[in-house]
Amino acid sequence: MPLAPEVRDRVAGHFDAIGPDPMARLFTGPRNGRISTAVLRDATHWDEVVVEMGYEHLRRHDPRHTGLTWMADAGVPLHVLQKIAGHGSLSTTQRYLSPDRRSIDQAGEALSTHLSGPRRASGPEAVPQDSPGRHLRLIR
Repeated sequence: MPLAPEVRDRVAGHFDAIGPDPMARLFTGPRNGRISTAVLRDATHWDEVVVEMGYEHLRRHDPRHTGLTWMADAGVPLHVLQKIAGHGSLSTTQRYLSPDRRSIDQAGEALSTHLSGPRRASGPEAVPQDSPGRHLRLIR
């Protein structure tokens, strides 16, 4: 998983401390077990912090969605995002991604450019045959 330079040294220190055991947890909860979302919420005082910041609508999983969306906007391929997120399917990863306003605006601009371009008749074209006595026409 990509790490911001600000946390890389701290994580490296944790790796040194836990040793080579591949099943060891990098971070543990209060009883050396897995960290549940409830434990994380309580340890970070999530509810109080988001209310104080004026973002009481923010859910604990929203930063994960935002991080994956930012990486997608930066051009990280979907299959790499799937690996980073630990998802079993690409469709799960896709549900995490939300286009930003700029992407939506660019899509509208692309559609406008397409629609204002030279018009071409839609559907099949009838191509006349050299022989006027025929009743069938070639359709391309």
